[in-house]
Amino acid sequence: MTVARRYYYCRACRGGDSPWDGWAGLAGGRSLSEHARRMVTLAGMSWPFDRAKRHLKDLCRIDVSDDTIERVCQEEGVRAREWMERSPEPAEAFARAAGRAEFSTDGVTVNTVGGWREMRLSVLARREPAAACRPQDWAGRALNEPTARLASCMIADANHVGAGWNRLSKRVGLAREPSVAVIADGAKWIWDQAAKRLPGHNAEWCVDVYHVSQHLHACGRAVLGDGPAARAWADRRLMTALEGNGVGLIDRLKRERGGSPAPAAGAIGRLLSYLNDNRDSLWYAKRLAAGLPIGSGLIEGACKNTIAARLKANSARWRIRRVERIGALRCLDYSDLWTAYWADRAA
Repeated sequence: MTVARRYYYCRACRGGDSPWDGWAGLAGGRSLSEHARRMVTLAGMSWPFDRAKRHLKDLCRIDVSDDTIERVCQEEGVRAREWMERSPEPAEAFARAAGRAEFSTDGVTVNTVGGWREMRLSVLARREPAAACRPQDWAGRALNEPTARLASCMIADANHVGAGWNRLSKRVGLAREPSVAVIADGAKWIWDQAAKRLPGHNAEWCVDVYHVSQHLHACGRAVLGDGPAARAWADRRLMTALEGNGVGLIDRLKRERGGSPAPAAGAIGRLLSYLNDNRDSLWYAKRLAAGLPIGSGLIEGACKNTIAARLKANSARWRIRRVERIGALRCLDYSDLWTAYWADRAA
């Protein structure tokens, strides 16, 4: 549809203007209105840019080039990241939500022009506790969905990532929370940065139970070989951790190591080293009784569906600043703040 509009030209200064362009959001050399930018950004952050072009034409008859979609997404990615860091809305949304605070982080590799790099995704969430759960029923229990999520991502070293956690903690007032569960896979950099950057007086540390299970099964294979016996060995010791917390598991493995031949004792020793490093983060029985999560399913799903699903698609190779901007848009949407962001833009 072609829309006619008046254009005014000043002979004295040789300047011109079309007031209608300003009203429609097209001033300053912009070729897309605010609503069109929203649709283009949504398509570009959801699909590779060439596919986004086709889908835009099918869905809403917007016909723009791949380059325009990428340019708009890059511009909005910068704005979205700044909005998440400066707008009061994310903190207010988190404060309004019900439930207990939990924090988790993990990484997913993306292909950049400098090689594969790890993009570290961090999620601060609120969740209402579920019903109390017996240890033997843990795998089939249903957790409540988060009532709020604030996500961020970056390709950076541990100190830069941790500094971002510190800024977020101050903005949302984590120090005022009764408790903050930090759920992670046991990587040392996560515990170090969380202890340094997040309020320590109310932190509850929890190693993801699935990572503990992986270490147990690896040890079982080293002791008994690959087969049903090794799997049963690992499952029984995982149940010990679920029933008696990490202390019960560590004590059991110490006794077993003492009566084992050298190869098996070595494998159990390596497992004990991992568990001892995380012994203050293995309170599974206590958390199950309180209806609290003991696994990192939230962050694992976010890495897969929020980051990898778009940023690893179509064998793309990204420049770091560009992939971080698309990641910022994905995190904005994952945080359920997409509508609030565009409402602020239109205000």
